[in-house]
Amino acid sequence: MIQITEDIAIDEKEIQEAFIRASGPGGQNVNKVATAVQLRFDAANSPSLSQDVRRRLAVVAGKRMTDAGVLIIQARRFRTQEQNRQDALERLIRLIQEAALPPKRRRKTAPTLASRERRLTSKRRRAQTKKIRQDTPKSEE
Repeated sequence: MIQITEDIAIDEKEIQEAFIRASGPGGQNVNKVATAVQLRFDAANSPSLSQDVRRRLAVVAGKRMTDAGVLIIQARRFRTQEQNRQDALERLIRLIQEAALPPKRRRKTAPTLASRERRLTSKRRRAQTKKIRQDTPKSEE
């Protein structure tokens, strides 16, 4: 079990890893060894996540989440398979932790008296400037 938060723990069986060849540094080794990791987590069908966490995870994950609800994380930052596996797992944990936090409720606030007064003063000043710039109508003789 992978402990994400106090309430959320994910079974290792829910995560699939595939090793692919990475681009980037590594010399000849990069062409021979599949060091990059593609981690897949089926968030839509995971019994570990509540419906609210799933919904927020889809927003947090963005393009990394497929239409079927599978979260795909690719890790190719390091030259070794093990480091990339660890990196992918840490990124998954961070995403789920972020989704587990409920959003803060917005408290409605009214503008202060001083801010309203500043706004009205600037509007009057702007109106005065525009009035001065207007062409004066020519009188007919």
